[in-house]
Amino acid sequence: MGGCFSVSLPCDQVVNQVSQWLCLKESYVHNLAENLASLEKAMGTLKAKRDDVQGRVDREEFTGHHRRLAQVQVWLTSILTMENQYSELLNTRDVELQRLCLCRFCSKNVKKSYLYGKRVMVMLREVESLIRQQREFDAVTDETPIAKGEELPIQSTVVGQETMIEMVWNRLMEDRVGLVGLHGMGGVGKTTLLMQINNRFSERGGGFDVVIWVVVSQNATVHKIQGSIGEKLGLGGKEWGEKSDMERAHDIHNVLRRKKFVLFLDDIWEKVNLSTIGVPYPSKVNGSKVVFTTRSRDVCGRMGVDDPIEVCCLDTDKAWDLFKKKVGEHTLGRHPDIPELAKKVAGKCRGLPLALNVIGETMASKRSVQEWRRAVDVLTSSATEFSGVEDEILPILKYSYDSLDGEVTKSCFLYCSLFPEDYLIDKERLIEYWIGEGFIDEKEGREMALNQGYDILGTLVRACLLLEDDEDEREVKMHDVVRDMAMWIASDLGKHKERCIVQARAGLCEIPKVKNWKDVRRISLMGNNIQIISESPDCPELTTLLLQRNHSLEEISDGFFQSMPKLLVLDLSYNVLRGLGMDMCNLVSLRYLNLSWTKISELHFGLYQLKMLTHLNLEETRYLERLEGISELSSLRTLKLRDSKVRLDTSLMKELQLLQHIEYITVNISSSTLVGETLFDDPRMGRCTKKVWIREKEPVKVLVLPDLDGLCYISIRSCKMLEEIKIEKTPWNKSLTSPCFSNLTRADILFCKGLKDLTWLLFAPNLTVLQVNKAIKLDEIISKEKAESVLENNIIPFQKLEFLYLTDLPELKSIYWNALPFQRLRELDIDGCPKLRKLPLNSKSVVNVEEFVIYCCHDKEWLERVEWEDEATRLRFLPSWQTP
Repeated sequence: MGGCFSVSLPCDQVVNQVSQWLCLKESYVHNLAENLASLEKAMGTLKAKRDDVQGRVDREEFTGHHRRLAQVQVWLTSILTMENQYSELLNTRDVELQRLCLCRFCSKNVKKSYLYGKRVMVMLREVESLIRQQREFDAVTDETPIAKGEELPIQSTVVGQETMIEMVWNRLMEDRVGLVGLHGMGGVGKTTLLMQINNRFSERGGGFDVVIWVVVSQNATVHKIQGSIGEKLGLGGKEWGEKSDMERAHDIHNVLRRKKFVLFLDDIWEKVNLSTIGVPYPSKVNGSKVVFTTRSRDVCGRMGVDDPIEVCCLDTDKAWDLFKKKVGEHTLGRHPDIPELAKKVAGKCRGLPLALNVIGETMASKRSVQEWRRAVDVLTSSATEFSGVEDEILPILKYSYDSLDGEVTKSCFLYCSLFPEDYLIDKERLIEYWIGEGFIDEKEGREMALNQGYDILGTLVRACLLLEDDEDEREVKMHDVVRDMAMWIASDLGKHKERCIVQARAGLCEIPKVKNWKDVRRISLMGNNIQIISESPDCPELTTLLLQRNHSLEEISDGFFQSMPKLLVLDLSYNVLRGLGMDMCNLVSLRYLNLSWTKISELHFGLYQLKMLTHLNLEETRYLERLEGISELSSLRTLKLRDSKVRLDTSLMKELQLLQHIEYITVNISSSTLVGETLFDDPRMGRCTKKVWIREKEPVKVLVLPDLDGLCYISIRSCKMLEEIKIEKTPWNKSLTSPCFSNLTRADILFCKGLKDLTWLLFAPNLTVLQVNKAIKLDEIISKEKAESVLENNIIPFQKLEFLYLTDLPELKSIYWNALPFQRLRELDIDGCPKLRKLPLNSKSVVNVEEFVIYCCHDKEWLERVEWEDEATRLRFLPSWQTP
């Protein structure tokens, strides 16, 4: 018995356990149908809750930069597993139910039915457990931090932008500023500047939630920009990438509207519609900022920035600092002459950082003084042949040219490369060239053609391909590197270098040698020392020939113009030419001819054969006295005769009236001619006469000005005996009760010693510049007595006057008897007017008084004796005074 043991259990406990097991086993089989129905209902509930949670997760992940909680992900994965298992159960459900018998109390295969029923019950409990877990999800995601800003790599040599960085940063930090635009020419350093601003945010933060950098560049699409922004915001992935632009914009907006963000858009070429992208418009309320760079000021305007920051080329000192760093002190110290040569090389870059960097890197390895001298020579004569220029600099600048809208604008831009380096180009003359070349159609009138030309100039300036002169708004110039780019494009990217012969200011003493004259389209030899032209080149394709300012040019041999049938523009101004050859008649296509400032004394009859000529400039031809035959130029539209010896008289007027297309005339008129003769009976001539010069020493006391409603400028000079200027009644203005010089914008009255007043200026309501000098008897500009007798309606003068120059007027006591509003006056010069005590100013005169300047060459005692309207007037204008 020692190897045995026994266990004693109460009988009722054993019976209970066996009974429960048998009941459970029986329920797996007997209640199978009910259990399946319960499972199906529970699965439906679980799926609905799964969909609710999944939808909530999707919304928060896509629109709030949230990440799903780990327990939620486990729950969702468990449901997916459960769904697969449930599908397997459903596949055999019908078979298992058919296996049951005896009212489902038994099965044809008890074991299989038991196992199947057990799986159903286990799954039901798990489903119910998953349903209970969902109730514990107060949150399904947590917020993931967005990187506030990533530091961008910047080349180590960043010079000359310190002041600009501070300017941009300070502008950006102003509460009222939400949108900042930076514009400037290609290669000027806009991207580098923007990178430095971006890196400041990565260093300082500034309280912003997210900083986003997007490179836009040309041909960017909404989808591409959204992709860059979405990647930064965590909105990537295949599903988001397949959404429509509108859906992606909605997602981006829902993220950023809850954030204080900074968005950098680098290198945009056209307006980026922020709302289309999904970016909330930056404002003082949301505190967000958008900063962009562009080459075009037009883009700044379309983006809604009316005061963009221009990124300019470096000044001479900063450019030299950058160049030195690129070249290196070791190279600069190799020879005593290298530093001076290096400054010349740097100077050729004209402060453009792109050029300074590329050329500086190239020269860093040049150790001999001869190599540096060679560099200066190449950059002066043909910069495109310098290493790196054609490959690295010009293609970048060419993007600005490629983005110009239309071939006309592109052609006008390339034409500017005919002028020398650093040359100030007169806008109106340039447009006249464009009209002559046919880029701009003049058929609808000169004024409309000029307006189109100024519009093109504005486009080129705003694209940073031309630069407006700081001192004279009538001129533009081209950056030297941009000029190199234009010449490169004009030569078909360097493939046809003789297509445009440009050797302006090259020190030439004769016409250059050209291998193939037949391929030449344009020639610019202005500003040289050519004395005699004896060649007879065959130039069948030549359209422009610029020979002006060869001051020694005195002879062009007969035959030079023999083979130029397509020549359209010919400029021979500022030469000592005394005549032209018979071959001028061969220029059958010529439209523009400039002979101003030459010594020609007569126009050869061959010139009158130029039936296509529309523009003839004969200003300052001091030896030219007659124009018989001018009516033969049947296409003539513009005739300029200022300060030639030709005077408008009845005979010339009759010829001019025969020119059916004439619309712009500048002319000299003798004061004696205006006495007793009516030159302007034809109102068309009154409209065509735009500028008049009256230079006369004859004893005429009263000058009677005809009513010229087209007159823009008048100069009356050295009429020493002149005492009064009156307005002549004309057939179309007999009453003279209204202004008749409605287009007159400038009047110069100089050295007219007998004049006592200029009351006639009441008839010029749009005058912007008035200059009066050396009128020693002039005691008032506008006479009250004469004004009341001349005009029935009280007209307030000088409402559009911008500049008033009064010098050497010893008797002048009054400009006007009352204070005038002077809505546009910018500058008042007073010198040599000791009796002028009271100015026509009050506390409301001059709208922009902060920009108004009064230049006074009198001593301080005169200033102290000025009689002010009241104390408020004195306090308003005293800060405007500037004395030597």
